[in-house]
Amino acid sequence: MLLTMLLSALLAQSGGVPAPATKVAPAAAAPPAVSAAPADTNAELDNELLKVKRIYVESFGDDKISKQLQAMVINALSESKRFIVTENKDKADAVMKGSALEKTSQELHAIGEGTNVATAAGGESGSFSGNANGVSGSHSGGFAARALGESDSQASTETINDARVAVRLVVPNGDVVWTSTEESTGGKYKGASADVADQVVKQLIRDFDRITRQESQPSGGDAKPTGGRP
Repeated sequence: MLLTMLLSALLAQSGGVPAPATKVAPAAAAPPAVSAAPADTNAELDNELLKVKRIYVESFGDDKISKQLQAMVINALSESKRFIVTENKDKADAVMKGSALEKTSQELHAIGEGTNVATAAGGESGSFSGNANGVSGSHSGGFAARALGESDSQASTETINDARVAVRLVVPNGDVVWTSTEESTGGKYKGASADVADQVVKQLIRDFDRITRQESQPSGGDAKPTGGRP
């Protein structure tokens, strides 16, 4: 009873009954920071590629084949009428770099046919008789055979030229904005080197046209992309 009175006095002096302790919930862990979405790299490279009008073609190598393919790529670019080929590297919008390979192999083709004919024949006969005066008999036989054979064979050697080239376009800031790898064993009217150089330029023009079509499509529409980067 005394203890109760003392507690009441202490509570009166402190200003009232203390509020019960409130449990504080631990703060929820902050979500991990989300880094900003990277820029659309392909779109950026496409935009840089569309700016390329003047191209400097760097040496593909010092060997005869590399020099030949480099010269044919230059000719194909000039004949396309879509780009200006410059010998001044400082004035170029992009530098075309690459490596080339051409190899020659031979294939042997052989065809053979043969016909064989054989014939054979044979015969046999005999007789025998007897009486009181004596004995007589006869015998005959024969055989014939013949064989004929004929064969025909042809052989030819075909020389195959295989040209391969891997190229890339590099803009002044060092970014590679376009790449292509082509190979050819020759066209109907072109050798392997000329044909593979023509393929490189045709692929470059196709990619230019593809990017141009994509940019002309309205944004946010349902149009689907016509292709990806090579």
